Amino acid sequence: MSIKTFFKNAFSDMKADAKAQHEVDKANMAAVKAESKAQWEEAKAMGKPETHKAMMQKQRDEQIADAKKRETAAKSRIDTAKK
Repeated sequence: MSIKTFFKNAFSDMKADAKAQHEVDKANMAAVKAESKAQWEEAKAMGKPETHKAMMQKQRDEQIADAKKRETAAKSRIDTAKK
């Protein structure tokens, strides 16, 4: 392989890699932009009392469900220990 062919192939590969990386960068930038907009919309929605109340109620419901699951597991352990 001649030096000319070597460099021609090397620069061709670098060009292809640069194009591929550019596509990755564009996709990442679009994702960051969308995430930023979503965070903004969520923050804006939190300014509404009904949205804030609904979110807080959802968190409380999840905590209650988790507590009940832990209580059931503890009762099961107690029953196992008593046998």
